[in-house]
Amino acid sequence: MARSDTVSAVDTANADGARSVDPDGAYALTDVVARLRRVLRSSIRSEYPWESLPMAQVELLQSLAEHSPARVGDLAVRLRLAPSTVSGLIGQMMAAGLVERGTDPSDRRAAVVDLSPDGRRQLADWHAAHRRRIASALGDLESGERAAIDAALPALSHLVDRLAAQRDESQD
Repeated sequence: MARSDTVSAVDTANADGARSVDPDGAYALTDVVARLRRVLRSSIRSEYPWESLPMAQVELLQSLAEHSPARVGDLAVRLRLAPSTVSGLIGQMMAAGLVERGTDPSDRRAAVVDLSPDGRRQLADWHAAHRRRIASALGDLESGERAAIDAALPALSHLVDRLAAQRDESQD
């Protein structure tokens, strides 16, 4: 499928009326999302060099911003990484001043990790740089294209929720 093709045939109906998904449409969506993420990550490096940190560290910071403080094991499950990998990332990020280790108030024997003030600031700066980059690119699109993207956001958000639920169901 050419990159200029649209994802118009994702949902089709079988002869018996049952819904099915066109594999080509699903592939086109996956391709567009992957290319968008890749180009955003690479283009942001010119504006915000902190992006050169491994994406695993960025995702760990994002996870802590949503749910903190957190135990290493909980972060590992949430990020689908090995606990030793998360421990290594936390060590690197502590050395960089992005996270702080503390004690779990509900179990003084357990350690928890939280964003440091510098980690919160850098994550906010990273998000702001991404918003500026996307806003600039959206500004270059035709109004109809911007409207189509805006109209697709609720469905894409629902798709994210479905994928997360399927992932969680497969872990049970």
